[in-house]
Amino acid sequence: MNEGMQIIKDCKIGKNTKIWNYVNLYGCEIGNNSMIGSFVEIQPDVKIGNGCRIQSHTFICSGVTVEDNVFIGHGVMFINDVYPPSHDKSKWKSTLIKKGASIGSNATILPVKIGENSVIGAGSVVTKDVEPSTIVAGVPARKMGNK
Repeated sequence: MNEGMQIIKDCKIGKNTKIWNYVNLYGCEIGNNSMIGSFVEIQPDVKIGNGCRIQSHTFICSGVTVEDNVFIGHGVMFINDVYPPSHDKSKWKSTLIKKGASIGSNATILPVKIGENSVIGAGSVVTKDVEPSTIVAGVPARKMGNK
């Protein structure tokens, strides 16, 4: 589909999901009642749950799974290739964002698991798994407390 200023190719998009202009979506799945902001790119094999908000200028690479009710702030970057450039997709790593997590603007997320209801501070670089209901921030991200 190519409506207005969007490129949406081979995607499965749920009911009542709003997709703003200037997005590139390729081979991804987005659940119901979610929102994808302007200037977002979502690559193949990404799964986004129900009730998620992906703010503008975010890049979600292949291998990322976002569960339900997750908030991803403006300009968040996900990484799947820890030794770039690797054209061998079998070397790429995956990321899992569990239900209810919130990721602040301009965070960089390496291949990790972010626990349910966790909070990632703006500008953080997440290099290690985050436990459920934990607040992390900084470069690299460190535990600041519990939610």
